[in-house]
Amino acid sequence: MANEDAAALAAVGPRLRALRQKRGTTLTQLADLTGISVSTLSRLESGSRRPTLELLLPLARAYQVALDELVDAPATGDPRVRPKPIVKHGITFLPLTRRPGGLQAFKQIFPPDPSAGERTPQTHEGYEWLYVLSGRLRLLLGDRDLTLNPGEVAEFDTRIPHLVLNPGPGTAEVLSLFGPQGERLHVRARPAAPDPPIDH
Repeated sequence: MANEDAAALAAVGPRLRALRQKRGTTLTQLADLTGISVSTLSRLESGSRRPTLELLLPLARAYQVALDELVDAPATGDPRVRPKPIVKHGITFLPLTRRPGGLQAFKQIFPPDPSAGERTPQTHEGYEWLYVLSGRLRLLLGDRDLTLNPGEVAEFDTRIPHLVLNPGPGTAEVLSLFGPQGERLHVRARPAAPDPPIDH
């Protein structure tokens, strides 16, 4: 049993390297996604760093694979993507791809939000593409206020201030493509912490 465990752990590094290279991801990109240093990732792949749960969990999240695929996976993985919903600002994101870095595809479900509320348009590097499956979307883009209906597509430079809302009355479903910057901002960014109370 001990020999089997040692063999399984020894296979983790080569499996991680093969998975990363197959997806065309650099160590630097993976470090940005996981928060693990490039040197630690390199030692993990070469087998000089023992794989731990603390290291494997963020890697499994970055690759969007089950943990057992990293530890004891067959040579060829299951091609089916099993999306796990991510909810940010009330919007549900369903990942449709599992390749870290580059473009990422998501199905987004927008609840009705007829007003912009306290959210303000944002800017970042890159481009975004979206296709309305059902419902309606309101796209605030620079000085334009656009309504998108089912079957309509929008593609825009995200350096222009932008905000996407659902004017209602029902739920809106959208297919979206994000570059790495857009994915970090919309999907991975943590909600801002509330300001601490002021003592009087």
